[in-house]
Amino acid sequence: MKIDIHSHFFPRIAQHEAAKLCPQRAPWLHVEGRSGQIMVGDKPFRPVDDVLWDAARRIDYLDEKGVDVQVMCATPVMFGYEQPIERALPWTQRMNDRAIEMTQAAPQRLKVLAQVPLQDRDAACREASRAKVCGHVGVQIGNHVAERDLDHDDLVAFLAHCAHENIPVLVHPWDMMRDGRMKKWMLPWLVAMPAETQLGILSLILSGAFERLPATLRLCFAHGGGGFAFLLGRADNAWRHRDIVREDCPHLPSSYVTRFHVDSAVFDPRSLQLLVDVMGADRVMLGSDAPFPLGEQDIGAGVHGHAALTAADKQRICADNARAFFAI
Repeated sequence: MKIDIHSHFFPRIAQHEAAKLCPQRAPWLHVEGRSGQIMVGDKPFRPVDDVLWDAARRIDYLDEKGVDVQVMCATPVMFGYEQPIERALPWTQRMNDRAIEMTQAAPQRLKVLAQVPLQDRDAACREASRAKVCGHVGVQIGNHVAERDLDHDDLVAFLAHCAHENIPVLVHPWDMMRDGRMKKWMLPWLVAMPAETQLGILSLILSGAFERLPATLRLCFAHGGGGFAFLLGRADNAWRHRDIVREDCPHLPSSYVTRFHVDSAVFDPRSLQLLVDVMGADRVMLGSDAPFPLGEQDIGAGVHGHAALTAADKQRICADNARAFFAI
């Protein structure tokens, strides 16, 4: 069995709908047949195809890829964190309702994570709870809101709310570091995206946020946790030898790997082996980043074809961990 916990959708949002959020910056979908273009205002953002918005085509795609269940979440450009809450909340609710509509074609095979207006803690908590009642199996959030990383009091409070309400959380990198040096070759996606993910994890660890959060929080980081597994030794070494690193973090950084999960989207057998060695096979879940070109094109092949993973570990990564994490 294969349960893909990291994939994206984008509903058929018309330009006039997006304008209610922000005429210049809100995303919408220009469709021509089975092809489309995500637009941001009047500027092209990303070419896409109908697997992204058409539920029937999505099921065909899952059949083709041999995926039994797929958890979909918003394409991060949909978040709207920079908008005033008076416009962001209705937008978020509309997107979440559209997401549930998409699952109705095959509710046992298509699951969705809600988005929330994370710029407003109370509104985000209310929408996460509403979305759970509506049928979402969890929420997806970005790894930061403007200058606020995951250790900010408001974001920690939101995570605590999700823990108390038994709402799983997927953290996805977005709004990647851009200072003019990563201007082409998709460097923001290749360099900054893994760095953003690692930043999110270490901000929770080194700030002591995990000490304030319930151990029951079900938290997963996309894209294999970015550079975290490879650079964890660096963090441990710094903790041992620099007081400032230990200032708010009472335990060795590597001791916190039991507090979160990661997906398997690392695209290399050696990287996947390191990820399993660091996190444990019970903390890794199959994630593809489908249906985008930077995702795993043959979903699950990296796990199923891995020469060193045991059959039991492959079963955990491909299905069992997700069943427990999302109560599927």
